[in-house]
Amino acid sequence: MKRTQVEKSERSRALILEAALRLFSRQGYRGTSIREIAEAAGLSTGNVYHHFPDKEALFRTLLDQYWTAIASPDFPFNKALAQGCFPDDLEALGRAAEESVRAHRGHIALIYVDVVEFDGSHIRKFYSEMADRFAAFLAQRDPGGRLGARLRPGTDPTAALMLASRIFLHYFAVEVLFGVPDQFGRPTAQAVKEISEILRWGALAPPVQGESGRKAP
Repeated sequence: MKRTQVEKSERSRALILEAALRLFSRQGYRGTSIREIAEAAGLSTGNVYHHFPDKEALFRTLLDQYWTAIASPDFPFNKALAQGCFPDDLEALGRAAEESVRAHRGHIALIYVDVVEFDGSHIRKFYSEMADRFAAFLAQRDPGGRLGARLRPGTDPTAALMLASRIFLHYFAVEVLFGVPDQFGRPTAQAVKEISEILRWGALAPPVQGESGRKAP
C-alpha cells in the first residue's frame, strides 16, 4: 500500500474513532448506530466495517485508548505523581486530576456507559488490577520504602495513594461529566484544599490526653 493510501486509511480510522467517542459518550452504546458513526465521520458504513468488524470492537478500542493514555507518563495525573505531589502537594494532585478528567471526559463517560449497558464487563479487569499498578508505581518511585515511614503507622502506602487518587478523580468526574460544580457547597479550589487537609491530617481531632475518644459525662 502506498504511503498516501496508508495515511488516508489512518485518517479514516481516526475520524471513525472521534465520531464514535462523541456519539457513544453522549447517546450511549445501544443508542448509537454504525450508520450514525459513519455519517458523523463523513464516511461510508463500508469504510467503518473495513476498520472495525462490529460496533463493540469500536467501543473496546476507545476504552483501550483511555487505558493507554492513563498509563502514559504524559497523563497529567501521572506527571503530578512523578513530580512527588503525593504526599507533599495534594492540592497540585487535585489540580492534575481536574486536568486529566477535562482532557479525557469523553473516554471517562464510556466507563459509565459500560457499567450501565454492559454491567462493567469491559472495565472489570482494568479496575481489578489497579492496586497492582499503583504498587508497581510506588516500587519504582520509592524503592527504599521511605514513603511508608512518613505515613501514619499502619497505613499502607498503596492504599493511601489509591484513596487520594480515587477521591480527586471522582470529584472531578462529578463536576465535569455530571455538570455539578461546587458539589461540596464551596468553590472547587477551596474544596480541593479541604479534601487535601483531611487526607493529610485526618478528619478527627486527636483525643485529649487521658481520654479514649469520648469525653466523660
